[in-house]
Amino acid sequence: MVSLSHPLYCIAHRGGRRKGSHSSENTLKAFAESIALGVDAIEVDVWQVGGQLLVTHDRRLGKTLPGKGRLMDHTPSYLRNLEMECGSQIPTLMEVLESIGEQVTLNIELKGPGCAQLVAKTLQQYVHDSSGTYEQYLFSSFDHHQLFQLKQILPQVRRGVLIEGIPLTYARCCEPLEAYSFHPNVDFINQALVDDAKQRGLKVWVYTVNDIDDFCHLSAMGVDGVFTDYPERLLKLNKDLRWQQAI
Repeated sequence: MVSLSHPLYCIAHRGGRRKGSHSSENTLKAFAESIALGVDAIEVDVWQVGGQLLVTHDRRLGKTLPGKGRLMDHTPSYLRNLEMECGSQIPTLMEVLESIGEQVTLNIELKGPGCAQLVAKTLQQYVHDSSGTYEQYLFSSFDHHQLFQLKQILPQVRRGVLIEGIPLTYARCCEPLEAYSFHPNVDFINQALVDDAKQRGLKVWVYTVNDIDDFCHLSAMGVDGVFTDYPERLLKLNKDLRWQQAI
């Protein structure tokens, strides 16, 4: 019987894409379904297009969104009117904030250029208007310059550092950003990288992990959490482990 060494923090990647679900990624429907499952966090992707923050992943149309060409070559109103296969339309970051509220942690990933200031301003406005806190939010990006901007603008929001491969200096890139978490790729992961991040006091959240044997392998390595398209798989493993521990 496969099992985890310890429970993994479950982050619904792009909101998740559960088997049998009719909801597209990065939609309000997908976020609501994952929250109902009991995930720990939701991860969303944000682009700044024409002064608006749109929640979608791809830099080009033709995959999740119908059409052709680059996202940045279209107006926000045009993109907002496009209908996905599931019938949903692109939400704005503010709509996502209002929909999720304080139900789970929200990982806001900055995808394109020029996002940092508007993302910070939008979150500040939402927290102020809702009389909320910044505790359940985290900014992440492969663009470490934008993360540094966010550290200066809104230092009270945690930062997660995304990387693709294995740097010569392992997780040292997190230090100038005063990061909370380190987000390596499951395709480039080894024990030395995990150990270095843990020694620096970082949470290690790995992307994108969908297979049960990978969940178990990463748990044994000491990883803290994973981004997954199929959160129900991980949630079941977490539940089974807690049940075993309770016996």
